[in-house]
Amino acid sequence: MKTSRARKGFLALALALVFAFPVFTLSAHAAAKEGTDYMVLAKPIPNMDKTVIKVFSYDCPFCYKYDKSVTPAVVGQLSKDGIKYTVWHLKTKGKYGPQASELFAALITKDEKAKLGLFDDKSSFKKAKMVYYNAYHDKKERWGDGKDPAAFMKTGLAAAGISEADFQKLLKEPATQARLKAWEGAYEIAKIQGVPGFIVKGKYLLYTKSIKSIDGMAATIMELMAK
Repeated sequence: MKTSRARKGFLALALALVFAFPVFTLSAHAAAKEGTDYMVLAKPIPNMDKTVIKVFSYDCPFCYKYDKSVTPAVVGQLSKDGIKYTVWHLKTKGKYGPQASELFAALITKDEKAKLGLFDDKSSFKKAKMVYYNAYHDKKERWGDGKDPAAFMKTGLAAAGISEADFQKLLKEPATQARLKAWEGAYEIAKIQGVPGFIVKGKYLLYTKSIKSIDGMAATIMELMAK
């Protein structure tokens, strides 16, 4: 009787464990599907084999939401595997899109000289970007609704801790001008599904509607990198 009770008790415990911790016979991450999770760009971006590009705008609320938590976490995972991350600002969105592009491009040049990453807390680019996000989306600041570019620039320069003169010098540097030229391609990406837009390896555009988790996004990017 004791043996029978012991067996029943063991079986009950085993069943409870099975239901509490189900055994997965398949990978938790399903294989990425073209047309569902990503699309292949008709015109690939050259020299981006180990790089993820994010097309964004200070005017985009979803870009803001991603940059508060999702993007930094994903980039943190990918950097361990030697995958680079860069950004393209979309100058055609927002009343101050062109000004924002020039400032962001110049600040990234400044950060590169200081060997600071895009998500480094000391990054001038990050400071200006997050201040603009907060001002525009949280505080509803509009800087004269397109009629006061000086006020718009003052906000970003103050956040980055540089003067107008310093900005102008950075703007003229070859690295900044090359970056702005590359960013001209942002519109072609944005018009497909809007922003943010994530391009993997210069070939694959992720469908943001299919992104369900940080780990899932990172896994999809790793899978596409291996293609």
